[in-house]
Amino acid sequence: MTEHEAAVVRGEAIPKARVDALLRAVPPRDRETRPESLARAERQRRRWATQVVVADELARRACADRGLEPPSEVSPALVLSIAGPDVADLGSIVATALAHSPAARTLLTELEREQLIPEEAAWEYYTRNRDRFLTPDALRRGVNPFHGATDADFVPYDHARAAITAELRRAAGRRAFFDWLDQARVGVEYAPGHEHPGDPSHPDHEHRH
Repeated sequence: MTEHEAAVVRGEAIPKARVDALLRAVPPRDRETRPESLARAERQRRRWATQVVVADELARRACADRGLEPPSEVSPALVLSIAGPDVADLGSIVATALAHSPAARTLLTELEREQLIPEEAAWEYYTRNRDRFLTPDALRRGVNPFHGATDADFVPYDHARAAITAELRRAAGRRAFFDWLDQARVGVEYAPGHEHPGDPSHPDHEHRH
């Protein structure tokens, strides 16, 4: 691995320039002022950005293997805004990878499309989350969904089923994406200073993904 390479994916080098481009596009989250704290934050930020770039490269390869054609690439400076709930649900690496990488978004969409949601799973979700299916009128009246509510206080299952299935498919697609990424990045080699932020083999590792 040369001094200009951040990682090697299946024998192909990922140049540090791709990591640098992402770092310029995404402002630091940390506002450290002490030199030692700032240096540590920047080390972790570079490791984090490397993971995002590696995820993009792996997604490009996965799309090619599946015959999928992602939309045209955009400049790293045009990284989409990332919603707070997405960071909480996905972790900042995956959330940023999906914002940064057309290939990652294309792959996630395909993985979601592949998920089959059984009817019984949708029905179970409906019956276990009754509070989510109160009618607008029942909500206005302050109906308790778990005590004293009648069938008329709830949106009928047939009306809610499509939205439930879509939500379950989305969640299953995200799990499939996580599983794919965990397997795909096995064997990726990293240059010193570009390892995973949570890699316990370096002393300042952390698990803030």
